[in-house]
Amino acid sequence: MMRSLFAGVAGLKTHQIKMDVIGNNIANVNTVGYKSQSINFAELMYQTTQSASGPNADTGRAGVNAKQIGLGTVSAAITTNMSAQGSSQNTGNAFDLRISGDAFFIVNGGSGNLFTRDGSFYVDAAGNLAMSSNGYNVMGWQVDANGDIVQDNVSKLQILKAENMTSEPQVTSRANMTGIIDKMDPQVMGDGKVINLQIYDNLGYSYTARFLVQSTDDEGMYTITLDDLRDANNDSVIKDTTKKDGTVVKAKYDANIFTGTAFERKDPPTYTNPVARAKTYTLSDRWKLNADGTLTNKADSSVTLDPNKAEDQDKYAEAWGADSWETFSHLYKADDAGNKNPITIPGSLDIDTGTLKVDGYFAQDGKVLTLSYDQISGALQGIDALKNDLKNFFLNIEPLTEGADNPFSMNSAQGEDQGKPGIAVYMDQTTNVNNEKKSTIGALSGDADGFGTGWAVGTMTGVSIQGDGKIYGAYDNGQTKLLGQIAVAKFANATGLEKMGENLYAATLNSGQFDGVGVDVTADGGKVSTGILEMSNVDLSTEFTELITTQRGFQANSRIITVSDTLLEELVNLKR
Repeated sequence: MMRSLFAGVAGLKTHQIKMDVIGNNIANVNTVGYKSQSINFAELMYQTTQSASGPNADTGRAGVNAKQIGLGTVSAAITTNMSAQGSSQNTGNAFDLRISGDAFFIVNGGSGNLFTRDGSFYVDAAGNLAMSSNGYNVMGWQVDANGDIVQDNVSKLQILKAENMTSEPQVTSRANMTGIIDKMDPQVMGDGKVINLQIYDNLGYSYTARFLVQSTDDEGMYTITLDDLRDANNDSVIKDTTKKDGTVVKAKYDANIFTGTAFERKDPPTYTNPVARAKTYTLSDRWKLNADGTLTNKADSSVTLDPNKAEDQDKYAEAWGADSWETFSHLYKADDAGNKNPITIPGSLDIDTGTLKVDGYFAQDGKVLTLSYDQISGALQGIDALKNDLKNFFLNIEPLTEGADNPFSMNSAQGEDQGKPGIAVYMDQTTNVNNEKKSTIGALSGDADGFGTGWAVGTMTGVSIQGDGKIYGAYDNGQTKLLGQIAVAKFANATGLEKMGENLYAATLNSGQFDGVGVDVTADGGKVSTGILEMSNVDLSTEFTELITTQRGFQANSRIITVSDTLLEELVNLKR
């Protein structure tokens, strides 16, 4: 009689726990990122009153099953539904984020990393990206000096720190001229068609290079002249300027234009004010320099590179650290037989260390170049010579003060433009065709792909977060800068995470440990969506159905106790 009472009590307790789980689910139906839970029951235990017996061949009797009486139920497991994605709520807030997939944001409140699906973030007074509910810092990866993400141990994302509020200036390294030169244009036939090119120095100051395009006496031939270089106040910086009060402002710079044949060694220079630069090359330790200028492979002496053999020249230049023979060959001085021998180069050569230092290589000085156009197709044939296939020229600006730093130095530019002699101006998209006596040729900084434009200092105007979690700042100079990347955590058994309250989870032995680095959210096809929050994945229809079955189960178990009590009462009444 007592067993049924205790079975009923056990049933009441487990159904009460189930009610607690259901109640918590319904209470969190509108909680951001909440994952619903469910409970499973298991039989508590059994009392065996008679063990099972097997068939007996001697007596001919069959086996008898065991006689067992159950003692109720117990809650077996409470499981969190991590796999079901909650519905999306559009908030319009750029810092509200939703993860698609089974990853978790990583946050830290100062006592260790925790994990959440709640992407309701904001930026605090220190510029840190944090949870709006409790101020926990959002963790991610930082940016190195080259602007690349470093996937190392996660740290807090201080996206609005002082150095991120502005975009550093950059010197212009490339420009592009496009449009039509119409030979019947009165300006081209007269004083010249004006082409203005805006450029920036490495401090972000703006200058305007003024070019003139004019006809020559030869058909299809035009001159392009560097007429002036003016600062933001429209004052010339390459010409002496007399102000209204009679004071004379001396020029600060010397500016010239020259073709891609620059760097040709002139010894001695036959022109004035050459652009001279020192250059040092270091021989690869895999090669030995011979007295005749050839190179021998140290590992295999049968392999020799001869600079006079066309098939060896690119490899020869590469051995000296040059990018190609074309950019390296100007360092050679031809002897009477036409051979090029590095030993005769003006400068210093240390055979023991394999170091070649050239005193200077020069670019032809000038202000005027010649443009040649095909009169059948109207395409540009070359610059400074007929059909030489050169389609670009260089604008070089040098300070007149000896030893002064050059704010137009291409060493301030990025990528392949470093060390170049000046701003590369591309003209391959210009044509010489009829356009009703109106020329449209113009110039913009940057090449055809938009690289090398240069820009002034920029002030941050906004922040955006991409689908891969990368955070970019936008600036009023038109630039964007990578500020960091939100890292996420993934677990082998996400249902094994421990709920910590405040929409937070902690790693456990059964969930798998967090390695401290995290992963890219796109690693398994997931992404981050902005302006959207993931809501609770509680299904009210399911929860209300569970309410009904739980209520009935609780009532039924209570009846077990009531009926058992009645039976006990009848047993007591036997004494009467």
